[in-house]
Amino acid sequence: MRLIVPRLFLSPPHMSGEEIPFIREAFESNYIAPLGPMVDAFEREFSTLTGIGHCVAVSSGTAAMHLALRILGVGPGDEVFASTLTFIGSVSPVTFLGATPVFIDCDRTSWNMDPDLLAEEMKSCARKGRLPRAVVPTDLYGQCADLDRILDICDPYGVPVVVDSAEALGSTCAGRCAGKGAFASVYSFNGNKIITTSGGGMLASDDPAFIEDARSLSQQARDPAPHYEHSRIGYNYRMSNIIAAIGRGQLRVLQDRVRTKRSIFEYYRQALGDLPGIEFMPEAPYGRCNRWLTVVLITPERFGTDREALRLSLEAENIESRPVWKPMHLQPVFAIDGRAGQKAAGKAQHVPARVVGGAVSEDLFRRGLCLPSGTQMTEGDMERVVAVVRRKAKG
Repeated sequence: MRLIVPRLFLSPPHMSGEEIPFIREAFESNYIAPLGPMVDAFEREFSTLTGIGHCVAVSSGTAAMHLALRILGVGPGDEVFASTLTFIGSVSPVTFLGATPVFIDCDRTSWNMDPDLLAEEMKSCARKGRLPRAVVPTDLYGQCADLDRILDICDPYGVPVVVDSAEALGSTCAGRCAGKGAFASVYSFNGNKIITTSGGGMLASDDPAFIEDARSLSQQARDPAPHYEHSRIGYNYRMSNIIAAIGRGQLRVLQDRVRTKRSIFEYYRQALGDLPGIEFMPEAPYGRCNRWLTVVLITPERFGTDREALRLSLEAENIESRPVWKPMHLQPVFAIDGRAGQKAAGKAQHVPARVVGGAVSEDLFRRGLCLPSGTQMTEGDMERVVAVVRRKAKG
């Protein structure tokens, strides 16, 4: 009988113990519903950590993006430029508001939104008198997009930039925290992120009025009155006091988590970098990546097998790995050049969208694989992964 080895997950939660005193304090205060002193403190501490003036803690990164785009006035007839190589939560709020996403391909330096393509498309839209309402670059796998260049492109047109930094807390761009410098930035504390509250997100901005508006909308947009009075529609998006207590403890170990993630990346690079046909996600020269996930590219002609065969070999050893994000312009839900829904079963939604470029992100999806990168991994765990990868390599 074959011995069943423990499951090695891609990026599981890692509690530090620092969370317990805050959770206990929240219980003892009886603040266990949304809002409360832990939420207030979490927002203050997050603002201090990032250097961004104002924050509002919400139920998810997607909720934070929805609030940001709503306040910026995104609506039917508008376009929003966004990274195509991203998680759908980065762009689905565009569709919530009835606007059209325009997916911008990535570059090979960072795997993030290509500033050259962005500049070309911005010029084209300006000539047509149809500028986007916002630009939403993603900081992919902890690597910051080239924010300074993106701002230089967008600022002359008066187009705000909202950075999806959901995967990049602890990373830096030009010496600043991921997201710092944009009009607004979005973060996630989902269970697989570098720090987690089990769920939850944060919207941050140096514009106090913007954040206060987001705070109001996240609390059902209740008007100031002794009774429940509403003059606009809001959302039930606020973070709970208990979750915020976890977040406060997690903030205290963020830099330790970044160091561990980067050491995991370096272990894999040293152990696998000599194999033909395998490349590691580069680190852009303008920043420091938190290496949330270690990501490799497999060139089958040189490596000996393709990305999917390697993934299945890892799975056979009870090791979770995952392909790079499937580009948004290839998703069946989006109607691009008549290709929408080709692979979808049943009644597929067809959401209007368009794409600028696409070849780079398609190649990264075809060849890219995320390796286990949990911060509780032992050297033995990493050796398990390395052994499978080396066994599958040519020769």
